[in-house]
Amino acid sequence: MARDSTGRWVQRAGATGGGRTYRGQVPVNWYAGLILIVVLGLVSVAFARYEYRNPSTSTAVQPAVGTTWYAGIDFSLCGASRSSLPANTSTTGISTSGNGVMVIAPTKASQAGKNATLGRFVSGYKGLKLTAGSVQYPGGKLLTNGDRCAAGTPDAGKKGVVIVYRWPNVVAKKGILVTGDPLSLRLGQSSLVGVAFAPQGTKIPKSASVEVAVLQASSAASSTSTTTTPAGTTTTTTGPSSTTSTTK
Repeated sequence: MARDSTGRWVQRAGATGGGRTYRGQVPVNWYAGLILIVVLGLVSVAFARYEYRNPSTSTAVQPAVGTTWYAGIDFSLCGASRSSLPANTSTTGISTSGNGVMVIAPTKASQAGKNATLGRFVSGYKGLKLTAGSVQYPGGKLLTNGDRCAAGTPDAGKKGVVIVYRWPNVVAKKGILVTGDPLSLRLGQSSLVGVAFAPQGTKIPKSASVEVAVLQASSAASSTSTTTTPAGTTTTTTGPSSTTSTTK
């Protein structure tokens, strides 16, 4: 009787957690968790290494708020060069000091960076209108693509269209024809813009007088923003070309 009781007890123990069946089971969940931890660790290391080798940089698109740039603009209607726009004040962040010089000085984000466009300047100058199909110089007649130039102008009797050229900087020799909406043209430091109403295909020359005026404005701004200090101190230059050097 004792042997039979002992045998039944062993059978019950084997049927529960203490038998060979329990010892033979593989702890799948434990191994899966371990593998997951290892994989996540490798991914974290790889990501950290990538971030170290490729640090993210956030540089404000120029011209930033507080920056002052100078660009030029010139008008030629029906073959006749127009006098430079008189100086004005504007709340758009872009005004003109006269002599064909545009002063790009954004005071808020909506005027800075990609928002510093020819359209912003035009919208802030009373009486000046410009689109891909029409142009009006302050105090003059609105000229629309296909209109004939008036008598007494170099292009009298010829049909004209709006033509806009840009030079990326004052030293550039070749102008680039602007296609599409001229108002979306971004203005750059020391860039030049030529606006004309002339027969289709006319090439607009760069204005030498506006080129000189922009150079003078940029040079004057650079010289006035330079502070000279005694030897052994730091001299800082701000403006279009900002550099910092230390003398000993």
